[in-house]
Amino acid sequence: MNETLDKLKSLKYLLKSSDCVIIGAGAGLSTAAGIEYSGKRFKNNFDDFIKKYNFTDMYTAGFYNFNTEEEKWGYWAKHMYVNNIGMEPTNLYKKILDLVKDKEYFVITTNVDDQFYKTGFDINNIFTTQGSYKYIQCGKACHNKIYNATNLVKEMIKQTFDCKIPTRLIPKCPVCGKNMEVNIRKDSYFVQDNNWYKQEYRYKKFIDHSINKNVLLLELGVGFNTPGIIRFPFEKMTYQNPNWKLVRVNKDNCNTLIDLKNRGILIKDDINEIINIIASYT
Repeated sequence: MNETLDKLKSLKYLLKSSDCVIIGAGAGLSTAAGIEYSGKRFKNNFDDFIKKYNFTDMYTAGFYNFNTEEEKWGYWAKHMYVNNIGMEPTNLYKKILDLVKDKEYFVITTNVDDQFYKTGFDINNIFTTQGSYKYIQCGKACHNKIYNATNLVKEMIKQTFDCKIPTRLIPKCPVCGKNMEVNIRKDSYFVQDNNWYKQEYRYKKFIDHSINKNVLLLELGVGFNTPGIIRFPFEKMTYQNPNWKLVRVNKDNCNTLIDLKNRGILIKDDINEIINIIASYT
């Protein structure tokens, strides 16, 4: 416990003393914020689907091979609504914003729930690398554009019967006429639209701008599903830049770290508890 307290004091100091903060956020952060894909939250929202398809959680349900588009969108409309479109900003994300709002900061995240946007982080300082449950795209990526599905999803949910939507609500690509999909990186057809590339450019520009500054890389809930997006690059940048520090907070997957010349801190604990303690310090 004393070791953890020492690490928390170091994190508090780094948040105050760093010129810039780069937040790397993975699924563990949203889970800590209460956006859980299983358990009571899943049962409360997907009871009909559990009875019909024997689903056990939202994660595995996302890989289910539905027989029809009506069935597929019956499920996915609910999934998109519960995990993004119908969600309010969570307290944990609000507390993180409070910690960095007076700093130069940037966020890179693999999460698709848009919590950083909803909470009020600067939209020009967010890079959502894996897409968003708010948007849909051509299933075959025939063109480089994504579409806001908010109103469509709400209408789908209103019209869902026996876990299926009406055929007339099935989204079709306005260019090629093929079926549309959720804009999340699940296969080689993921659409990176113009805004995605603008986000990437701003992120790289922020890194270049910060090279010679004191930078805190704050990694929250990043596991090994896609370590090449946040986890490994954060380690590499810390190793290469003597004024950069990395703090990795993850209850389950923070037990490995390359030799960062004493510039890396591992905190293997609940993210919500850690942020609450840090917030109480400031």
